Amino acid sequence: MALPPFLTSIVGWLRAGYPEGVPERDYFPLFALLGSQLTDTDVAAIADELAGASDPASAHAIRSAIGAVTHDRPLDADVARVRARLAAGGWPLAKPERTS
Repeated sequence: MALPPFLTSIVGWLRAGYPEGVPERDYFPLFALLGSQLTDTDVAAIADELAGASDPASAHAIRSAIGAVTHDRPLDADVARVRARLAAGGWPLAKPERTS
């Protein structure tokens, strides 16, 4: 099933922020960040889209990261790293960390 235009643009921003693909260590904070800004249904649709374009091991890691987000909280530093990476790629929902 095709994603709605808004979710398609999010997948595009994710690919801009991670042109080589999302590293496995970023899955958990990435889906935690998405989950704080989007509905669970939207996050699942994005994960399915990313998993469908990945190798089977990555697809499994993506689905595991989503499951982990519902039980644990990622480190703030990991979320900040992912947020900054996405902001650099033009992600409109993530603001770069402020340095004061």
